Amino acid sequence: MRPSNEGESRVEETSTGPATPAEQPVTPEAQPAGDGAAKTSDYVAQKSFDDLNLSEPVRRAIAERGYVSPTPVQAASLGPIVAGKDVIVRSKTGTGKTAAFGIPMLERIPSGRRVPSAMVLCPTRELALQVAQEIEALAKHKDLSVVAIYGGASMGDQLDKLRAGAEIVVGTPGRVTDHIKRGTLKLDEMMVCCLDEADEMLNMGFFEDVTWILGKLPDGVQQLLFSATVPEDIEHIIREYLTEPETILLSGDEYRVDNIKNVIFHSVDAYPKPRNLLYMIETEEPDSAIVFCNTRNDTSLVAAVLNRNGYDAEVLNGDLPQKERERVMAKVKRGELRFMVATDIAARGIDISDLTHVINYSLPEDPAVYLHRVGRTGRIGKSGTALSLVGGAEMMTLKALQTKYAIQFEERKLPAPEEAKQRWTDRHVAELKEGMSTSIFEGYIPLAQELAKRSDGEWLVAFALKYFFTHHRMEKATERAKAEHKREEHERKEHHEKRAAAPVPARGEGRGKREEGEGRSRRGRRGEERGGRGDGNGERRERRGRSERVDASPGQPAAEATTTPTVEVDATAPAVDVEANRPEREQQPPKARVYVTLGQKDGADEAKVRAAVTSLAPELELLSVDVRPSASFLEVKPEQLDAAIAALNGKELDGKALTAEKARKRRR
Repeated sequence: MRPSNEGESRVEETSTGPATPAEQPVTPEAQPAGDGAAKTSDYVAQKSFDDLNLSEPVRRAIAERGYVSPTPVQAASLGPIVAGKDVIVRSKTGTGKTAAFGIPMLERIPSGRRVPSAMVLCPTRELALQVAQEIEALAKHKDLSVVAIYGGASMGDQLDKLRAGAEIVVGTPGRVTDHIKRGTLKLDEMMVCCLDEADEMLNMGFFEDVTWILGKLPDGVQQLLFSATVPEDIEHIIREYLTEPETILLSGDEYRVDNIKNVIFHSVDAYPKPRNLLYMIETEEPDSAIVFCNTRNDTSLVAAVLNRNGYDAEVLNGDLPQKERERVMAKVKRGELRFMVATDIAARGIDISDLTHVINYSLPEDPAVYLHRVGRTGRIGKSGTALSLVGGAEMMTLKALQTKYAIQFEERKLPAPEEAKQRWTDRHVAELKEGMSTSIFEGYIPLAQELAKRSDGEWLVAFALKYFFTHHRMEKATERAKAEHKREEHERKEHHEKRAAAPVPARGEGRGKREEGEGRSRRGRRGEERGGRGDGNGERRERRGRSERVDASPGQPAAEATTTPTVEVDATAPAVDVEANRPEREQQPPKARVYVTLGQKDGADEAKVRAAVTSLAPELELLSVDVRPSASFLEVKPEQLDAAIAALNGKELDGKALTAEKARKRRR
């Protein structure tokens, strides 16, 4: 951290607990003796929430969240932030930093303000959504609303919430920039701005957007920077935008992740790396894990290998549409997915309860990223395990982790191929016995005896086993898919009911309100509100339906519609070029469609089709499924079209040979 400037205060924390700005820092001599205190000090403060003088609505929401005691970072941050000071906070990952800025932020903003008053910038969409949900829960009993704005999501929903007066805005830099440039996010009344994962936000990838946003804020806005690390090379940026900041350091100058057992397996060159991963999983048997890969291609490969070998796995990377990313994250957080195979998009700030393991398929090039990866487990004082495959150039990263961050690794050996084979056999035998318990099969014992005597008996048995395991896993996948579909339908129904119950704005208010003397048509404004991006970096939204154009000469009345009130336009006002102001259409990601002969007449629904495709082509990423009476249409990425057809065409499913081909466009 940088030296204290004149007027800057610094609160340093040792391993016992928080110190408020008015208190002296806790010294090592004041610590309770014993390892137990040291191990829990980063996660349990010496104060309770009752000691923090919180307002009743916030205190009630905290109690409903099940929080009993604040963490040290929460206790230490409250006073300075409520007092309006600029603050830099560095604390370990998993110590409750979201509530540390969320709670005092809610205390500062008056209820019912109805203008954007606080903004939180996050490096990823997933983190932005998680932060918004957490703050929304803490604001449950206070008249404040939260909006999450990020690319890939509906621009219309975000605009509705901004127009309704959401006081707290949580978003990614690109979409926030987009809204500011459109004029849909006003910063005039902003009181506080927080950079979550500040080091990542100020790195090269977000530097320009973040500094542009900070430069647009009015003078006197309180600035907060929260992160697990604050490298020295960004301190000059911090000085430029913060005024006499109070720096709160917890756990000293060395960043580390406690309560995590770090284990490495040296990869064996005798067999492919995915086989190394399978052998490691067979040995460790993790209940749930995030498998981190360095590239998107690796995520697809690893997920395909895991699914092919009977493990439940899904991909999370930047190629996925936003709805798919949210669906995968929701399944992980509900405990419905055993393995999430991800790039480092999931390494920053994502909180997954009771995640037991983190697996590094490859060590990251930047050693600091390892700390953020493994910080997804061992949250809030819980224990976790980080398993890593290490080989080749990764030894340099391993050495840096051992020397710079003093991480002690336990070395374990991958099982020999014979031992791994035995474990693989035992696992499949257990699955067979599970299937036996729900089936009557004695009539096939004579056939099994005859097959054992035949020269081609092994081939026939191998086919029967493959058929069993494929369909057994399909049944499980179908059950999971149906359960998820029911849950989504329930959530959709609740959402519609809430919207139906919402009060309808009076005529002339809300969306239909027009400023006096406004010189653009209703349709022109809708185009700007709902259209794609202007000059910003956010996502674009394509307008559906045919564009309509209104041509009128000065002094000539426009044609009256039966349902639209006539709007008088000042003929002396400058004409508005509707086409010039019309935003660009959104460029939707390209898709390809596969026609496959599996439909409703075969007893298939979306869940069954997805399960069938997963079993026959586990590496295939389905963007959407449209089930028709006699066939289904599968949307895939264009580069996966040929592979999808090859994987499905001619395959047999429940005694029916499937036909798969590229879907033809319907002639008009």
